[in-house]
Amino acid sequence: MATHRPVDQAVGASALTLLGERWTYLLIREIYFGIHRFGQLQRALGIAPNVLTARLVTLTNAGILEKVRYHEDPDWFEYHLSATAREIAPAMLWIAQWAEENLSDADEVRLLRHTVCGKRTHPKLVCDQCGEEVRARDLAAEVVPRPKKQRRRRTAS
Repeated sequence: MATHRPVDQAVGASALTLLGERWTYLLIREIYFGIHRFGQLQRALGIAPNVLTARLVTLTNAGILEKVRYHEDPDWFEYHLSATAREIAPAMLWIAQWAEENLSDADEVRLLRHTVCGKRTHPKLVCDQCGEEVRARDLAAEVVPRPKKQRRRRTAS
């Protein structure tokens, strides 16, 4: 019988612990939309410097962010989403859009506009093979060996 659980059940919980942390979500959102420097992130989020430093270190060590030097002597850095984080960003945008529309009592909501066509949009999951929208009822899980080149080395955070 097929199951939807990951082979390594702890990996799903680890992902939610890392990505579901309040500041992680907000940092990924701000960096995705173009805020990359420590001071800019601190001002945009109203986050304490020690908390911001800790989250940036954790996310960099986890491979979610890349630290890029933009000035030397003194060394100043920007933070950019890694390729791994860019893969998860659409899902986080979907969650953010859903939360704006369904959980917020604010007078205004932030909607997403597709810059290619200029229209407001809602993120959706599509099959990368056929282009059709993917719904939960259309999915079946299967366990297959992972190619060796895709194995990730676990790092302590």
